[in-house]
Amino acid sequence: MTDMTLETQLIENTFYEGERPLFACENMTLEKVRFYPGESALKHSKHVVARACEFLCKYPFWHSDNILLEDSVFTVYGRAAIWYTQNVVMRQCKVDAPKMFRKVSHVSVENTVFSSAGETFWWCDNITLDTVQLRGADYVFMHGEHIEINDMHMQGNYSFQEAKNVVIHNSHLESKDAFWESENVTVYDSVLDGEYLGWHSKNLRLVNCTIRGEQPFCYCENLVLENCVMSDDAELGFEYSSVEADIKSHVVSIKNPKSGYIRAKSVGEIILDEHRITPSECTIETEE
Repeated sequence: MTDMTLETQLIENTFYEGERPLFACENMTLEKVRFYPGESALKHSKHVVARACEFLCKYPFWHSDNILLEDSVFTVYGRAAIWYTQNVVMRQCKVDAPKMFRKVSHVSVENTVFSSAGETFWWCDNITLDTVQLRGADYVFMHGEHIEINDMHMQGNYSFQEAKNVVIHNSHLESKDAFWESENVTVYDSVLDGEYLGWHSKNLRLVNCTIRGEQPFCYCENLVLENCVMSDDAELGFEYSSVEADIKSHVVSIKNPKSGYIRAKSVGEIILDEHRITPSECTIETEE
């Protein structure tokens, strides 16, 4: 992260525009600076602090290192703002631009709202998020690795596709097709709302979670549910999955699970048709 012991140049209450106005700058603090339309304003920069700044320009932080952003705004014109960069901290910011982070390593985001978060956090690693909102967030976190999240409210489909080594706490995800082909994901104390959850995942573990949406958990490998609740629309689940599930609610329907066990308060319908594989290798138990 940005080393505040470095002697820095202060620039405040001004504006820049056009191509590369602060290209390759180092050891700089920006306060109340506006970046008007243009491209690559701070490309290849190092050790930069930006406070109360406004970005209306494309690609401001590409190939940068050690960036601290506080109380700043990235407008809809500031798309694809932070790519190919490492060591970024973002606090109390407002982001209206899509495609915000891509191929970024070691990024921490706190108390920030993304109003149009589509295709954000692609191919990023070592991500920490705390108290964030992501709206319009289709395809976020694709191919991400080593992600830790607390208190996230996210609305957008196809999230976390092919993501690996993810831990999520106290969050609400409204996302169709979440966690497809993901690996080593653990979610605690959260609501997962959207159909086709977790298909083709490996080592997906949910603890104290609420699951909503049809056909969850198909083609999963080593799926674990601990003390979870499934809603009335979470039907036709577990098809062709290896699973260990302890569910404290009624389950509407279970279809052709592959192996392991499912324990639930009750089950409305168990479908074991001619297309099942490894018959009888998954046990289903109810309290009623």
